[in-house]
Amino acid sequence: MGDHDGLKFEGNRIKYRRTKSVTRAEEIIQKEYKQRRSQPDKPCHRPQDSLFTWSSGFNNFTGLVNWGFLLLTMGGFRLLLENFIKYGIRIDPIQWYIVLTGKNEGEGFPSLILTVYTLVPILICLLVEKGLAVEIITEGFGMFIHVINIVVLVLIPMVIIHVKGQIFSLIGASFVCFVYSILFMKLWSYVQVNMWCRHDIVSPKSTKTRKRTQSISIAQLQKDTAQKNDFDGMDAMKKDTHQPEVLIQYPQNLHLTDLLYFIFAPTLCYELNFPRTSRIRKRFLLKRILEVLIGVNVVMALFQQWMIPSVRNSLTPFSNMDLAHATVRLLKLSIPNHLVWLCFFYLTFHSFLNLMGELLQFADRNFYCDWWNANSIDTFWRTWNMPVHRWCVRHLYIPVVDMGFGKTAASITVFFISAFFHEYLVSVPLRMFKVWAFMGMMGQIPLSWVSNFAKKRFGPRWGNTIVWSSLIIGQPLAVMMYYHDYVVTHYNEVLVES
Repeated sequence: MGDHDGLKFEGNRIKYRRTKSVTRAEEIIQKEYKQRRSQPDKPCHRPQDSLFTWSSGFNNFTGLVNWGFLLLTMGGFRLLLENFIKYGIRIDPIQWYIVLTGKNEGEGFPSLILTVYTLVPILICLLVEKGLAVEIITEGFGMFIHVINIVVLVLIPMVIIHVKGQIFSLIGASFVCFVYSILFMKLWSYVQVNMWCRHDIVSPKSTKTRKRTQSISIAQLQKDTAQKNDFDGMDAMKKDTHQPEVLIQYPQNLHLTDLLYFIFAPTLCYELNFPRTSRIRKRFLLKRILEVLIGVNVVMALFQQWMIPSVRNSLTPFSNMDLAHATVRLLKLSIPNHLVWLCFFYLTFHSFLNLMGELLQFADRNFYCDWWNANSIDTFWRTWNMPVHRWCVRHLYIPVVDMGFGKTAASITVFFISAFFHEYLVSVPLRMFKVWAFMGMMGQIPLSWVSNFAKKRFGPRWGNTIVWSSLIIGQPLAVMMYYHDYVVTHYNEVLVES
């Protein structure tokens, strides 16, 4: 029998034709196109997709990016003029001094005093480690003292700010909580790394394991090589016997200079031998200093001029549960809040941490990755704050997994600790204990599932859209909720009387 509709019958068996390959199909299209071009009607059409379709392969949208940036600039300038016309100039550098130092109503400098007090738990930690190294303190008792020291470190701001909260400014109290939170993680890392070193001495495993907590920089090796080549002929014997600088081994690291270097270094993970640069770049350092000075003033000005009025105006519609007006206030607050957050990110993770890294010749400057391209929530949390992410993986996630728990349990543990400190940094300065920041962080777990589903089902751009939406909308919503609760908690009687 002959062919019929792409089928070929041979007896009782149906044999299907092979379809043409993609290459063969393209050859046919090109052949047809050449035949059409040879016709006298001068054809001007050819098979092609519209530029906005995914299959077109077009990716140069520079003009649209410039258009969007110009439109945002014009809109931001309009909002700036509207703010000045409505509220006047609210920027007051004298108030910045009061806020940053914690000096309030002639009560001294409580924030600076608490910051200086951090030397006490640092010295306690060092003394206990020295005692453990020379074995005048047992391992169990030493770990008990470390746990008490670190726990008390976290509780000190909670108790003092709650009891003497009237002498603290809001930013001053926030700064204290921020410093104590960082010190908590640094001392945790310091204790755990020294514990690894002690256990490795008692029962060494392998060369690979022994080198896990040690590192040496290329700059150090180059410096050693240069020093070796600078010896003259009279020092030939010394040159021949010169060896590269020996890495610091435990317990040689247990001295105050080493610990203070780690406390000020732009990292949360302790090592016995940090990677170091060979010199301080003065021009780079000057740029970072100028960025920090200018950035602090810009953030404070935006906060004082733009955010505070928007937050205050959100109280009434939020209290009355006026959904429409509350949504308007939320959207109006989202722009200055997000702008302040972006400025704070650049000021902290690029300007300030690079400034500290350059001063201390700290070579690892991987403080952030391309979080703006994150197509899922979990990718964002892994890339936007590398010091914290590295600490969580090294000192929480991997130890929990090594204890026999699953990866899900380890991830929940990391989010739980992170949620606790997010709440700690908000509730303690405000002197009220709510759970909005805690719930917001724990809510990142189901939100990450949603973003991963959107990425797989609809493409990476939808996942990235969910990440940006959570940042732009979630943060001002939390600000409004905390401001409402703060006013109700501390000024409810004044509101009722008025």
